[in-house]
Amino acid sequence: MTAKRKIEVFSAGCPACADVEALVKSVACPSCEVDVLDMRDMAVAQRARALDVRSVPAVAINGRLIGCCAGRGVDEASLRAAGLGQP
Repeated sequence: MTAKRKIEVFSAGCPACADVEALVKSVACPSCEVDVLDMRDMAVAQRARALDVRSVPAVAINGRLIGCCAGRGVDEASLRAAGLGQP
């Protein structure tokens, strides 16, 4: 018996999120339990915060944010490097 793999797709309901949801579902196997989570739900937002989700769509597998979803999002250093706040 194979252990189930828990897949969490964090979505805001946008077209980009729908594309990722469709991709995950198309690649998932019978051992994958896919949950699409709505970021507008406060409990989901708290779960996302605990996993360090910084932008959506994002995917976590067995409680770990996968590499392509980590480290994204707006950060002050990147904004400053692009010239924001500099006269």
